[in-house]
Amino acid sequence: MFNGNFNLEEIELLLHRYSQFGPLPGIALPFLEALLPVLPLVVFIVANAAAYGMWWGFLYSWIGVTLGALLVFSLARRLGNRYGDRIRARFPKSKKFFEYIERKGFTPIFLLACFPFSPSVIVNIASGMSRIPFHTFLTAMGLGKAVMIFTLSFLGHDLQAMADQPWRIVFAVSFVFLMWLGGRKLESRYQ
Repeated sequence: MFNGNFNLEEIELLLHRYSQFGPLPGIALPFLEALLPVLPLVVFIVANAAAYGMWWGFLYSWIGVTLGALLVFSLARRLGNRYGDRIRARFPKSKKFFEYIERKGFTPIFLLACFPFSPSVIVNIASGMSRIPFHTFLTAMGLGKAVMIFTLSFLGHDLQAMADQPWRIVFAVSFVFLMWLGGRKLESRYQ
């Protein structure tokens, strides 16, 4: 199917070939990436935007990523109740990390979710094993992933336009920077 190499054209062709299933492939690929982080999420998002259009591609990617993150969070929460205290006792530095996530809550999860190459599976597992409320995780992860996916969809829905109009890249970088500043303001406000 992929011949061992993932590239945009092959994934876009696959999405078009299975279009009779509607949005299912566009949701399933980002969902699988949450479970198997070696899969190329950026390629899936760009391919969704190219295959379904910017808005539908964004929506399908966001649904898949969010559902995958919630599944990983839920599994980690369930298993974390059994093993979380043992991990904290065995690895003292992890205790500080969990306390940081629990104390700061929304902001670190949101900021890490905004960046496409942050280790989402680690954030999801650590959040699930922490005592952070579910609604805080859902809000931070959902909004952060929306920022990241929108930025990639905006850039990737028309790759030729990105080459012809480099202001799109400047816009995307500026948008992520403004989101980072907003996250810092939220963090300082709630401390």
